[in-house]
Amino acid sequence: MTGLLELIITLLLLIGASIALLGSWGLARLPDFFMRLHGPTKASTLGVGATLLGSLIYFSSQQPGISVQEALITLFLFVTAPVSAHMLAKVALHRKLPLNPKTRNSFTKDE
Repeated sequence: MTGLLELIITLLLLIGASIALLGSWGLARLPDFFMRLHGPTKASTLGVGATLLGSLIYFSSQQPGISVQEALITLFLFVTAPVSAHMLAKVALHRKLPLNPKTRNSFTKDE
């Protein structure tokens, strides 16, 4: 494996881990459900996606052809994470979960 390929894989893994760390920090620190939902959703899509992309490049360089397992996991992640976050937000709206006073409520008319 070439040095440039190893550098790209390392950067993708570090970027993915950093974004996942930021998403976990957002989950712990943000004040209400809707804000907490945003952090881990972005982290799972971008952070885990970058990690899986690094894994896909690594395993594809070790064997001939593209590593199908990592490609399918990445595709599944990019399809399901936004849909599940959307469904969680719809349920929270339906149940009328309370908002933090600092959260802008776009469902009521601002005067």
